[in-house]
Amino acid sequence: MNADVATEASPPLLEASGVSKRFDGVRALEDVSVAVPAGRVTCLLGDNGAGKSTLVKIVTGVYGADAGEIRMEGEPARFDSPREAIDRGVVPVHQHLAVVPLMSVWRNFWLGAEPTRGRGPLRRIDVGRARRETRESLADVGIEIEDVDRPMATLSGGERQAVAIARALHRGARVLVLDEPTAALGVKQTGIVIDQIERARDRGVGILLVTHAPHDAHPLGDRYVVLRRGRAIAERAREEVGVEELSRLMAGQDGA
Repeated sequence: MNADVATEASPPLLEASGVSKRFDGVRALEDVSVAVPAGRVTCLLGDNGAGKSTLVKIVTGVYGADAGEIRMEGEPARFDSPREAIDRGVVPVHQHLAVVPLMSVWRNFWLGAEPTRGRGPLRRIDVGRARRETRESLADVGIEIEDVDRPMATLSGGERQAVAIARALHRGARVLVLDEPTAALGVKQTGIVIDQIERARDRGVGILLVTHAPHDAHPLGDRYVVLRRGRAIAERAREEVGVEELSRLMAGQDGA
């Protein structure tokens, strides 16, 4: 399916509309809206404390919103837990990856969802299938790791992020929520992650890229939503804004 046609003709895969959240009377989010169409990268930008993490937790089922609505493909959706969000195809990949460094690549790829064979007391992990499908899934997104028995800790930061993204896609992600995916990565490792994001986008996956770095967001984003002190103070398409303006908006140098 052509992603351009899909995004023009269809409602967004995921949409947060008028979302507000308070903690002990303190405003974390106030009337924030963001849409994630299929085959597009929507960037959510803001400095620390802007409300990015709160919005991520709401759209991935960690928190409930005090006001507003979450919709999937135009229909109201309610996620009472992260598992419910994942089951609907909204999958987060956090900055601090849910990986076990001393376990093998293939065990981290499956991590609690391993294929099995046999029944009852004879049921056990199908190690051969798990290894094979891990290699195939990684190769499908451009990551060649022949020895999937090697410890996860031996991979670079970019490769670990790539494994986490491939794992999310293998589990049926329709919307990838990427929380600071390039933080603390070098140039080469960042390039690996960017390649994975572009591949996922080209497959029609909706991407919500959460970052405080305009220079990382601008080359990837199709649309940018800037948060400041819990409010969405700007929304721009790529052709409407440059890196310098995004930085000024985040820093509060626009008069808002």
